[in-house]
Amino acid sequence: MMSALAAEKNNAVQFAHNTLRAARKGNIATLLSPARVLRLLFDAFYILVELVIIWLFKPPAPPENFKPRGRIAVIGAGLTGVSSAAHAIAHGFDVVIYDQHESIGGIWANVNATSGLQLNSLLYRFHPGVLWSSMFPRRDAILSEIRRTWKEYHLEPRTHLNTRVTSVRRATPEEMDNVPEEDLDPCQQGHARWIVNDGADGVFDAVIVTIGTCGEPQWVKFPGMPDMEEIKARRVRSQEDARDSQESPSPDKDESKTESEADAEERKHSQLGNKADAEDKQEEGEGDGETFAGTLLHSSELDDAQLAGKRVVVIGSGASGVEAVETALARGAQGCVMVARQDKWVIPRNMIIDTLISAQPFGREMPLSFIWEKFITIWNYHGVEDLTPAHLGLFQGTPVVNDEFLDHVRAGRCKYIRGDTQGLTRGGVKVSVRGRSSKPGDEGEEEEFPADVIVLATGFKKPEIGFLPEDLFPETYERPNLYLQNFATEDWSVLMTNSSYMNAIGHIGIYMRILLTFLMDEDARPSPKDMKLWVDVLRFVKRGARGGALGFFTYMELTIWFLLFHIFRLDRLRWMFFIMQGWGVHPEPAEPGKEDAAKEGSAPISELGLVRDWVKAE
Repeated sequence: MMSALAAEKNNAVQFAHNTLRAARKGNIATLLSPARVLRLLFDAFYILVELVIIWLFKPPAPPENFKPRGRIAVIGAGLTGVSSAAHAIAHGFDVVIYDQHESIGGIWANVNATSGLQLNSLLYRFHPGVLWSSMFPRRDAILSEIRRTWKEYHLEPRTHLNTRVTSVRRATPEEMDNVPEEDLDPCQQGHARWIVNDGADGVFDAVIVTIGTCGEPQWVKFPGMPDMEEIKARRVRSQEDARDSQESPSPDKDESKTESEADAEERKHSQLGNKADAEDKQEEGEGDGETFAGTLLHSSELDDAQLAGKRVVVIGSGASGVEAVETALARGAQGCVMVARQDKWVIPRNMIIDTLISAQPFGREMPLSFIWEKFITIWNYHGVEDLTPAHLGLFQGTPVVNDEFLDHVRAGRCKYIRGDTQGLTRGGVKVSVRGRSSKPGDEGEEEEFPADVIVLATGFKKPEIGFLPEDLFPETYERPNLYLQNFATEDWSVLMTNSSYMNAIGHIGIYMRILLTFLMDEDARPSPKDMKLWVDVLRFVKRGARGGALGFFTYMELTIWFLLFHIFRLDRLRWMFFIMQGWGVHPEPAEPGKEDAAKEGSAPISELGLVRDWVKAE
């Protein structure tokens, strides 16, 4: 309740702040706009709806001491990892979380403050207990809810930060206590037990890999790019310039910059560029000066960058590229150019429209998909219809959710260029500009676009899963071709929640509770043959789908999978309310006074999956 009051207060304070700012600027239209009042009332109502959802579906935090039904290793302490662990412990399973970073949050701890959800928060409730103050919360609000969930469900002492997982292996029968060999065989309704790294944390009944699909920033190498050391040095200079401008007594100076001041800044850039060129010539023996002289940033590095008064070119047209344009213009950039190798659909930040689009049940283009595409074109692309994708359907990839980008293009603040980046010059970017009907790689007309700052919105590297046994993913059943798109087909006790998809997202809680059901009820478990059959059937049904049958799916398609999961196996029906709503399974109280009294000579791992004290002593 206190969180709800804080959210309501935050919205009211923001409303008052925007009102005062509009009054100072004399913006009568904003002051008298009924839309602002309606939005404030809607946000207040939305918080009340969330309170109902929390009351119905949020599992209570576990007691300090409980008898665990099993032990689960969670690899990754981002949004998905924390949520999965919270669900597991709330239903009586102990967990250990591993993360290679020094703090929790995953990718959300490494993006710009302006980054926000690409799906409305009513659909993107990563845990039933989260409370959003708006439909599309941004990074800091998301991180705050991740940390709150982490602490509320007693996950902090169960988390190993700065711990890289390098090995996950199957435990041998000799290492286990009272576990028959057939119970370790998935083909006999059993499952493997797992040891992480050196086994210091004992054995686990299941492993959840929640490393996501966004790892380290992806730096695409273009001709004319400086080396990484020089890129980092220039980024530091840009950050120092940004701090200096914030400490300046004239904060509005950049917005009212005179022509002479702009010229002075250009001269400063030229001096920096000459210095960089000289260094390049010394190191590489080149004299053509075709290395970019300005600042080069990845789209995840804009928080501390100096962008005011700069000419910014963004290479990449996905969600991170769109957010980079928004950030640059909000920071006072002189102008923006977006270089789009391939057009993406941009849909409005509208809860009703977004939910209806996600309700398409087929997860692919259908004969009537053009109706939605025509609607989005009229609603969102009026005046810039040429930007609609010519070769990509609305249901062939994840669209960008944004309200402001197309307005910037319409107003001329951002220039949208469709083409292939040929390379960087000393003062900008060379692009092979193409028409709407063209495809990447087609011949175009070369044009150079001047830039002081180039932003690479080229995404992130896909995290590697080499720590898992290779035989978990046989040929044609690798990511994303997994059972229910997240379970390894060779052993369901390895779950890849939100770590296997290409253009979609799974339901964290439902996947977690399916895994818990398999652990509690061997009759509900699928065999490797059954799991492969599910993948094969889906591939047949969705044959011809762009990117493969499991490359993209909608929220409604995911819901259909979950319903059929119960209908085709009637022995799972008794678990339906637990799996779909989280009702009915609670932690068992710990038995007082029961300790592991095993002597040396017994199995090194107890029935509870813990390493025995005598092993630790050795």
